[in-house]
Amino acid sequence: MIRLPDWPARLHDFVDSVKASPFAWTFHDCLCGWTADAALAMTGEDIAAGYRGKYKTAAGAARLLKNAGFSNLADAVGSKLPEIHISRARIGDIAAIPDDSPFGYTLGIVNGEMILVLGEHQMGLVPLFDAKRAFAVG
Repeated sequence: MIRLPDWPARLHDFVDSVKASPFAWTFHDCLCGWTADAALAMTGEDIAAGYRGKYKTAAGAARLLKNAGFSNLADAVGSKLPEIHISRARIGDIAAIPDDSPFGYTLGIVNGEMILVLGEHQMGLVPLFDAKRAFAVG
């Protein structure tokens, strides 16, 4: 996976187009509609192709993850992207923040010292060092 030459503009345009979108399973959740779509915008490659449209609820997403053999969401991302140390994450990489959900992590897009994350109604920010895992996009 390689970032396209104009990836910064592509990432900016993507984030700008969805920053006020409400959370929606499979369309605008932290994998398919957020981090994977950001990676797709930057690289032209879809890391979530096998998951899109295959769930409509949290329970369905958790079941799909488990059936794919993953114990958490970060492991699923790690099967598609190389894992890097948090300190090496750069703008556009994917960060995994531990949570108490059935997924074990929330995913976000690295933006300097902050991570862009989805909220219920709009985008939010979390400090980069709240993440425990990071994955290089391109």
